Amino acid sequence: MQLSNIYSLFRKFPNIVTDTRKIVPNSIFFALKGENFNGNQFADSAIKQGCEFAIVNEEEYVLNDRFILVENVLTCLQNLAREHRRKLGIPILAITGTNGKTTTKELSNAVLQQKFNTCATQGNLNNHIGVPLTLLSMDEQTEFGIIEMGANHPEEIQNLCAIAEPNYGMITNVGKAHIEGFGSLEGVMKTKKELYDYLYDTNGVVFVNVENKILLEMLNQDQKYIAYGNSEHADSKAKFLQASPYLVLELRSEIGKLYVKTKLVGSYNFENILAAVTVGRYFKIDEVDIKKSLENYTPTNNRSQLLKTDHNVLFLDAYNANPTSMQLAIENFARLSMKNKVLILGDMLELGMEAEKEHQKLLDLLAERNFEQVFLVGKIFSRVNKITSYPTFKDTMEMISTIETFGLKNKNILIKGSRGIRLEKIIEKL
Repeated sequence: MQLSNIYSLFRKFPNIVTDTRKIVPNSIFFALKGENFNGNQFADSAIKQGCEFAIVNEEEYVLNDRFILVENVLTCLQNLAREHRRKLGIPILAITGTNGKTTTKELSNAVLQQKFNTCATQGNLNNHIGVPLTLLSMDEQTEFGIIEMGANHPEEIQNLCAIAEPNYGMITNVGKAHIEGFGSLEGVMKTKKELYDYLYDTNGVVFVNVENKILLEMLNQDQKYIAYGNSEHADSKAKFLQASPYLVLELRSEIGKLYVKTKLVGSYNFENILAAVTVGRYFKIDEVDIKKSLENYTPTNNRSQLLKTDHNVLFLDAYNANPTSMQLAIENFARLSMKNKVLILGDMLELGMEAEKEHQKLLDLLAERNFEQVFLVGKIFSRVNKITSYPTFKDTMEMISTIETFGLKNKNILIKGSRGIRLEKIIEKL
């Protein structure tokens, strides 16, 4: 069946599902394949549970005319998303980066909602499947799209741009993450730059932190960009005031100084906030509305959260971790003017051959900062750690089984590690 025919079906039944546990009325099932599953095997079940049609790519699963055979289900999903994006014709802002892309996406969405009916990436749907699903969740009421783009191998950002066709873009920063897939920091930079390259070729606009020399060097000659930062060359500026525990900043605007008291922890979030401010200003959002949206934003999903339990104050940032974000989090925590500081740190995953070296660097940093207590969780830390005063556990469950013996009460505790370590499971014990 031609894409135009499938698009006509999508207009009638606009809910796309890839999981039979999430079927809703007026939906079409896409039988995606993975290393450990074959969606074709669930197509019949999807129809029986209420899907109007099922898109499959194995002829044996075509049982009647409600099963549509295509050459590649994933490619069909991506092409359908691109077609829908073109039909809508709305502005799309793409955000990628090693750290801060999700927070920047959430803050930008909060700001843009003051003027537009927006649709932004939900959760971690930022890959070759998630981006198409986000685009297909947009409808005629959507006035602005914000697409987060993740990558763990070369050319992934290029491919996501070919699907989403953004008009605007931002790289929050570039650091060491997913080295296992990229091979080197240079590989990370080259892949992130694919967003700049796409926008250069299509005459789009990029938002750039001009205090980040790496990002400036990645720009193409004569690239169209809007600058933010504290440089005199920045189009949008702000002043960092404090981060103890919440981040407070001063916006410098035409109407004077605006003090913004956020609910975000971590001074490293300053540039994420300023990025969202810059996006808002570019799209003519009122300064007072920008301030209101930033102050009302409450972080969720284990990112930059401050949680107060019956016994402790938790600085929770356990959704992701890489050498850059881990170092920033540790140094920010060290600067905070409070006592009884404790760190619970989990392994940084997907670092390949760099893993043990990067974990040792963190151990050296921790020793320099002389924290009261440090707990380490994960197989890599278990191999590398030689500091006997740092209790080390092979996984989160092992730490949970003994955590009560350490008397962690009336403490300020930073919790950070890669998502796969699942440090959030410790919260109920603290």
